[in-house]
Amino acid sequence: MSKRLLKKISFSGIRKLFSASPSFGLKMVRYFPNPFDDYKQNASLTIDKDEITNQINEHVKNITKRLQPSKKNVDGGLYVGISGVSFMFYYLSKNPFLSENKGIYLEKGMEYLQPALETSAGDKTSFLLGDAGTYALATVLNKELGNDQYKETLKMYKALLNQYLNPKFLKCGGDEFFVGRAGYIAGALWMSRELQTEVCAKEDLYKICDMMVTSGREYSKKRNSPSPLMYHYYNTEYLGAAHGVSFILQMLLSVPGYLHYNKSAAHDIKSTVEFIASLQTGDGNWPCCMEETGLADHKLVHWCHGAPGTIYLMAKAFLVYKEQKYMDACIRAAEVVWQKGLLRKGPGICHGVAGNGYVFLLLHRLTADEKYLYRAKMFADFLNSEAFLKDARLPDNPETLYEGTAGTVCFLSDLLVPDKAEFPFQDIFSTYTF
Repeated sequence: MSKRLLKKISFSGIRKLFSASPSFGLKMVRYFPNPFDDYKQNASLTIDKDEITNQINEHVKNITKRLQPSKKNVDGGLYVGISGVSFMFYYLSKNPFLSENKGIYLEKGMEYLQPALETSAGDKTSFLLGDAGTYALATVLNKELGNDQYKETLKMYKALLNQYLNPKFLKCGGDEFFVGRAGYIAGALWMSRELQTEVCAKEDLYKICDMMVTSGREYSKKRNSPSPLMYHYYNTEYLGAAHGVSFILQMLLSVPGYLHYNKSAAHDIKSTVEFIASLQTGDGNWPCCMEETGLADHKLVHWCHGAPGTIYLMAKAFLVYKEQKYMDACIRAAEVVWQKGLLRKGPGICHGVAGNGYVFLLLHRLTADEKYLYRAKMFADFLNSEAFLKDARLPDNPETLYEGTAGTVCFLSDLLVPDKAEFPFQDIFSTYTF
């Protein structure tokens, strides 16, 4: 992974600045005031699918104009490279309301992925920032296109497995989503669902899960953590979805049969989920990391750090354990997102309006309550508001999947089919039993 990307995805410097200078933090408004009235019970709700489709087409036109499928744009992988644009096209190809363009979307998806197959995006074992994600997407795209090359890229993905079983895999922290073991599991589960076949043997996934649990136990013991499992990324104990324990736990809950296979691990996983749930603040948010658990205010309401990402663990825990407290945690999280989720940082899904809008699509699927679909629509509408277009910041990578408009396109696409909506690579509903 390039030093530029490492710097880009590290938030520790920003956090330290705010901790050292609270007055500076107060001057910096992170979100737009929510201008919308909330949903009125039994109110009529209409999603203008033609309007949304036009918005998608306009975004796609701008993305393909401004970000070319060339080797110089491979760096950053699925996160901020052209592989993420390829994923966007594949995602659009699956939408039944856009089926007339399916062939075009698949061809464009391969066009944007091809340079990444010719030039490494970074570390081979990194799912979001490196080649593992490229192999996973190439496998699914080639299979959908009827190309036998999918067998080769699948073989390349599976060949990475033993590296994750090295106890010393990645000193920076080898268990999280972006570059670690949880990302590899996410890719394997995603491919299994898309291909409708078992990609990695359950026994192999169990080995990785065992390694993640062992890693979490050892680090927790070393740091005298109050949680049975704890992890670090560059020496920071993140809690959120990007680099933290919540995504790791979600993957451990998602691998079919693992909780029954390893009862000791299952106990520590459940206890750690309960610990994370206990850290939810009164307004519904979560601290960015363990060193911030004593602060009175937690400013980050992003998918990467805060309620919009941690909510996926709570939702998965609700589906696995059937305990109302996890649903209650999801509902509280949705409230803070409604109040503080119209982010000035841009339109993306990592730390932008679209990623926060996904919270409401998740709650709509969980509860079937139209209030959440209404809220998702309002967040989509805000992306076209004068206030947002005038005052929102331009992301570093404005056309990409996680930081830019390629992720926005996925969000808008899901508004067309809200009963199938899912944040990329974070589906909580599939059981992955084939």
